Amino acid sequence: MFQVIRSTNRLVRLKERRFADLQIREREHLQEWLAHTPEALGEELLVIQKEFDGFADTRERLDLLALDKEGHLVVIENKLDDSGRDVVWQALKYAAYCSSLKRKDIPAIYQKYLDRSGRNEDAEEKLRDFLEVEDLDDVALNSGNRQRLVLIAANFRKEVTAAVLWLLGHGVQAQCFRVVPFSFGEEVFIDLQQIIPTPEAADFMIGMAAKDSEEKSVEGAQRRSHKLRRAFWTLTLEALGERNVSLFENVNPSKDHWLNCGTGVSGCAYTLIFARNQARVELGLTRSDQSENKWLFDRLHEERAEVEAQFGDSFEWLRMDDKKASRIVFSSPFDGFNESTWPEMVAWLCDHIVRLEAAFAEPLKRLNPQLKSGIDSATADGASQKSLAVAD
Repeated sequence: MFQVIRSTNRLVRLKERRFADLQIREREHLQEWLAHTPEALGEELLVIQKEFDGFADTRERLDLLALDKEGHLVVIENKLDDSGRDVVWQALKYAAYCSSLKRKDIPAIYQKYLDRSGRNEDAEEKLRDFLEVEDLDDVALNSGNRQRLVLIAANFRKEVTAAVLWLLGHGVQAQCFRVVPFSFGEEVFIDLQQIIPTPEAADFMIGMAAKDSEEKSVEGAQRRSHKLRRAFWTLTLEALGERNVSLFENVNPSKDHWLNCGTGVSGCAYTLIFARNQARVELGLTRSDQSENKWLFDRLHEERAEVEAQFGDSFEWLRMDDKKASRIVFSSPFDGFNESTWPEMVAWLCDHIVRLEAAFAEPLKRLNPQLKSGIDSATADGASQKSLAVAD
């Protein structure tokens, strides 16, 4: 690794060091760095536990347990200057232990980690956000034998690299990352590179070893969810038609958990939500310009009392300053996958989408001309910076 000296247009080699010489320790330093910055491994990972020891009949602990964007568990084992001979065997044992963890275990394990870290956060909510799903049942958490291995060390012995390559050839997703410290004066730098499989060959090797299809159990669960949603939306659209509600007359039943219809304002929609544990109606402000969404949200929020009086209840106002869109939501708990509750759930959605449209139709119609003509730039900038306390 070199530093560029721009003043002289030269390179200066940084001094490669050993972790031991720098008094950098595995658990105290390397493990903490990765726990707080897992993206250093080249992908989005969610660390759900450190020093995990929740295995039956053993007191062994794995360094870091993470989840990838596909819902697979990732076993991360850290070593410092030398991988050791037994690191592959150790990681395989942990992966085998983790393969027995059930879907319900994952949020519980993560919640313990959050609580122990002093973070007042809800594990299930963070898992849904990370996996980008409405319901955790929409993703196959820790399915089958899809656990992954990530080994990290400054140097890997030949017996380790040979074993990892053999595992890759037999469909086990395993990676080796070489982590090397460098110093320049008092500063310390870390070079973290994937060496097996090489990034260029990773997709090819995984593809060659991958199954031809997803696990039948996962496919079955997904097909059931899709079939349930289509059936539910068919009933809902029929009920809306019987009530002469024209909002969704050009919308077809879908496998998705939501149905949208227009509001008359570009980029804004009324939405019906069918979730496993609730029904929901929303006004979504999803124009391409973030400042326009925040401006429109703020104007509607200024009329909150009148809008909620017209609706007959209080909304959850979600400005979401860190995102482009904003939402205004009203929900009710239901056992959505219990078909005996569907008549009540359909009636609730029909009633509340009509009330939602009645509450917002006039304000949206009144504000739409300003959006079409272009809101004042200073006003838009102010709207994008303004943060409202809208939580009920």
